[in-house]
Amino acid sequence: MQKIKLGIIGCGGMTTNGGHVVGLNLLAEEGQLEVSSVCDINPKSLENAKNLLHAPHATTDWREMADHVDAVLVSLPHDLHYECGMFFAERGKHVLMEKPLCNTEEECVNLIEEAKKQNITLMCAYPVPYWPEVLKLKELVDTGEYGRIISMSIWTEQYTKFPDKYHWAHTGRLGGGQLFSHGCHYIDTLLRFLGEPVTGAHLGTRIGTEWLLKEGTSHVILKFANGALGYHGATWGARGTKQGNSMQIQTEKGMLEYNRNTEQVLFHVGRTEEILSSEYQDEKKKKAVTVIMDGKDRKPGLKRAELEIGHFLDCIRTGKKPYTNGEASLQSLRIIWALYEAEKRGVMADLRGLGIPDSDELRRNLVF
Repeated sequence: MQKIKLGIIGCGGMTTNGGHVVGLNLLAEEGQLEVSSVCDINPKSLENAKNLLHAPHATTDWREMADHVDAVLVSLPHDLHYECGMFFAERGKHVLMEKPLCNTEEECVNLIEEAKKQNITLMCAYPVPYWPEVLKLKELVDTGEYGRIISMSIWTEQYTKFPDKYHWAHTGRLGGGQLFSHGCHYIDTLLRFLGEPVTGAHLGTRIGTEWLLKEGTSHVILKFANGALGYHGATWGARGTKQGNSMQIQTEKGMLEYNRNTEQVLFHVGRTEEILSSEYQDEKKKKAVTVIMDGKDRKPGLKRAELEIGHFLDCIRTGKKPYTNGEASLQSLRIIWALYEAEKRGVMADLRGLGIPDSDELRRNLVF
């Protein structure tokens, strides 16, 4: 197996909060990758990541990484995605970009075209499509056993505020509000389940999240060509939560649900429920019980980063197109931009033509 030399750019919480660290180290143990270089402008974060990921090279300037890597995982503030991604793409390095792909359509298109020109793998790090329970949910829907989808709803609630009021996420560098920065995960998910969108609307508010320049709470409703409805509700202002994150699909036969708290896929008829799949149990998860960070024991995150990163590595080795490729990730952003514009004008958004091409075919080619 070809071992990929992977550089990590941005060593803050997204990289070192458990999920990425565990996933990267598991893939390194399997011989799939070597974290050959890490980069961060914060010396403390840089040293922490270097130690956690056993990286032989560390730098505060990502331009110094090119000779040390075959590919990079970019976890930078959103407004830096384009400059950094283009730098490595132009040098023939594969790019795994944390969401969103870039802050503007022009930047996204330019990066996608450069990746094609250089014949490199460009993938957006949307983890949700790789969660085993979400794949199981899609498999169940596709059987037709549960009838047609009437509606699918995805709800997320969390408290997202950084201690420093000057933190980049509290400024225009975010590229939008909660919907653009976080909701892109779930617009992408709705597209993968429901197909071709037709129209939709968004309403947002800053109440309870006044530290953000744009909305901290979002509600989106979409209608699809097959008649199904999609809904995404989310807040970054949750001072309390019961479900945190949930997916529910109403069908002609009952309700399919992914309960992220219990890691179960359920089927409900009336008030009865049946467990269709349960907690992700493979050797990787059994090994990844705890991770030591900053002198503390913490449970690994539920993102299961080894699945999405493993797929990225497989695409590099085989030349396959990633499931969450650049073109696909751009579609969810185009929907969000159209929703924002329609909200300003007080009209419904025209979303025709913004489905994800070949999504089901690419999903069937997933190998973990």
